[in-house]
Amino acid sequence: MSFNNLDTLYRQVIMDHYKNPRNRGTLADESVTIDMNNPTCGDRIELHLQVEDGTVKDAKFEGEGCSISMSSASMMTQAVKGKNIEDALEMSSIFSKMMLGEDVEDVDFDLGDIEALQGVSKFPARIKCATLAWKAMEKAVSADEEE
Repeated sequence: MSFNNLDTLYRQVIMDHYKNPRNRGTLADESVTIDMNNPTCGDRIELHLQVEDGTVKDAKFEGEGCSISMSSASMMTQAVKGKNIEDALEMSSIFSKMMLGEDVEDVDFDLGDIEALQGVSKFPARIKCATLAWKAMEKAVSADEEE
């Protein structure tokens, strides 16, 4: 597939997650809730994680922001559901490396739709948009472990 076709496909995936976000909403009281924002552009996310026995049982989010931040939140909640905390944090580390333009070809996880965000690494001002939900997830997992 040519670069232009791949770029178009990635844009379509991002826009699909933006227009049809997965896991939008809230969770019951037993979840950990983290509010984060990106003051440079106004993106805001409220992440809800339900963690039981070291596993992310459910993940939902609410918020507002650009297509990159909201699609990244949608993709992240899909990716971490059912994962143990260590794997969720490893996925976040891989995502951070991808945002820094590092090679993430040989990873143990199927990144699925998340790969569509690879191109964001070429736009440093947008990296914080893409990583906002992932940073919220890291914070939520840490908060759950402290309880």
